[in-house]
Amino acid sequence: MPLNDVLLVPATRGPRGLTLGSQTSQWGDPSGATVVIDFYAKAILDGNGYQVRLGTITTPLSADVLITDTAAEASADAASGLVIIPVYLQVDIEALVGTLPQVAAKSVATVSSAGAAFVPLPLRSGGAAASTTARVAAAGGVTVTAELATTTPVHYIRTLAVAADTQAVWEPQRPPVLVGPRCFYLQVGSVTTGSTYFAHFDYLEYTAAQLGL
Repeated sequence: MPLNDVLLVPATRGPRGLTLGSQTSQWGDPSGATVVIDFYAKAILDGNGYQVRLGTITTPLSADVLITDTAAEASADAASGLVIIPVYLQVDIEALVGTLPQVAAKSVATVSSAGAAFVPLPLRSGGAAASTTARVAAAGGVTVTAELATTTPVHYIRTLAVAADTQAVWEPQRPPVLVGPRCFYLQVGSVTTGSTYFAHFDYLEYTAAQLGL
C-alpha cells in the first residue's frame, strides 16, 4: 500500500528533535488512515541504517588470542555531533581452533585510532554514504581506548562454552544511544589460538540535532 505524508500536526509540547510550535508530519495511506511503522524499518527507509561486516564467504577472520584491552576486531565511530544506535550483532564461529571463544561489544568515549578502514554498508540499497566511520582488522587489529569500569559500558558479552554452540547474537530491545564522540566496538577472542569467524553488526546513524541531543 502506498504511503503519503498527508497529515501535518503541530508540535505542542516540543518533543525531542522538534521546536515548539513547528509542524511534524504523520504517515497516512490514501484513505486517510494513520500508518504506524516499526522504528527500525522507518530508520532504514530514511537511509539511517548501516552495516559493518567481518569476513567473506571464502575468507573468515581469525580472532584474537584472548580478548585483550585496547584491541578489537571492528569498530564504528561517531564524531562529535553524530549518534550511533547499535541494533544487531551476530558472530558465527566458522572453525573452533582455540577453546572457549568469547564475544564482547562495548563502547568508549574516544574514537578508534588504528586499523584498516571499512566503509559502512547502507542497509537501504543505494542509500547515502555514512557520516560515521568504521574499521575492521582481524586478531585484535583495531586499536581502541583502554576500558575502565567507570567509563566503558559493556553492551553484550558471551562465552561459547560448548563446541556445538557456534553463534552469538545480540538484538537489544533497548539499544544504547551513543552520542559522539563515541566508539562502538566488537571483540572476539579464544584461549590459546584464535578461532576463525564471520560477523556483522548493524547500527542506526543520526545527527545529535535530529534527536534533539
